[in-house]
Amino acid sequence: MADSASGPTANSDGADTVRDQFRAALERKKAATKARESHANAGSKVAHPHRPAVGKRQFRRKSG
Repeated sequence: MADSASGPTANSDGADTVRDQFRAALERKKAATKARESHANAGSKVAHPHRPAVGKRQFRRKSG
């Protein structure tokens, strides 16, 4: 009985250790993401990335 009582305790400690490791890894991942997103509020180097919607594009049928 003493072994069965210490068994789940050891497993839960191991599970807590794994959870703590995953939580620490997730925090590192979030910190890295925030570091990359810090430049997101800067302006774009490209003035007009898309074609202006002035007129409708004309398609010509191929002859032959």
